[in-house]
Amino acid sequence: MNYIITFLKGIIVGVCNVIPGVSGGTLVVVFNIYDQFMDIASLNIKKIIQNRKFTIPFLIGMLSGILLFSKLITILFANFPTQTYYFFTGLIIGSIPLLFSYSFCNKEEKLKASKTISLIFGALIGIAIIVAFTILQNNFNQVELISGQELPAFSMGLALRIFIAGVLGAVAMIIPGISGSLLMLIMGVYPILIAAIPALVVPSTFFRALVLLLPNGIGVLVGLIAGSNLLKFLLKKFPNHTYAVIFGLILGSIYAIFPGFKGLTSVSVGIASFICLIAGASLAYFSTILDKKLNQENEKGVQPQESQTPDTEIRIE
Repeated sequence: MNYIITFLKGIIVGVCNVIPGVSGGTLVVVFNIYDQFMDIASLNIKKIIQNRKFTIPFLIGMLSGILLFSKLITILFANFPTQTYYFFTGLIIGSIPLLFSYSFCNKEEKLKASKTISLIFGALIGIAIIVAFTILQNNFNQVELISGQELPAFSMGLALRIFIAGVLGAVAMIIPGISGSLLMLIMGVYPILIAAIPALVVPSTFFRALVLLLPNGIGVLVGLIAGSNLLKFLLKKFPNHTYAVIFGLILGSIYAIFPGFKGLTSVSVGIASFICLIAGASLAYFSTILDKKLNQENEKGVQPQESQTPDTEIRIE
């Protein structure tokens, strides 16, 4: 059962990573798998092998989400945008209790007033980043993606731009609340990449699609390694403050994603949207509860000196 849940989480994270304006990093935090995801992103071979029961189904699910289900989510956003955005908003709301405990609770010591103020300031910084990013996003949300558009000719200048977009997009992908796909859209390479992915399965366009996707793949790899190691360092040295900023990023994501009430054009749409909101919040909340229970059961059979708890993980009892 745990494999299936992890596989489904991977699918959702993979799908979100190809949608501009939707942060896959947000969903990683929502599903309470940020530490395991960071081990994968930083290519920590030892941790990846130790957590292979998580890594394998998650990566398979994530790849499946990118390759197979991105078209489905595009259809949902095109035909049921309000309900879909309400669902994602619910996912964020359901994760708030867990993130609050990570940021402002410490079972080993009582937080001093000065530290609490600094944590609140960190959360406000996270909110401000997302608000600014959302304002920037509004200047680029009119871009229309044409299915099956012709791929551009390869050039070194284009390859460099695709590589840089891959680096920045990967760093953004592991920061909750920031959409890596949106950064690629801003840099003008997203339409190219989204058209190149399906072109890989067409023999006549396979080589052209490959040479366009390869620089992006290398850039993503570089960005993941550099960005994830920096974040892991911050989580190890300044755990509460780092999670406070992440908490702010998640709160800001509600402002960025929540579509408001203008889309509730009928009673049926309103009811469906409300159900999606509750479903998303329930999924996120009970997912974290289930993960916590499974982690506690796994720890019962592990001796303290042999604990395999990730260095960056904060356990809240």
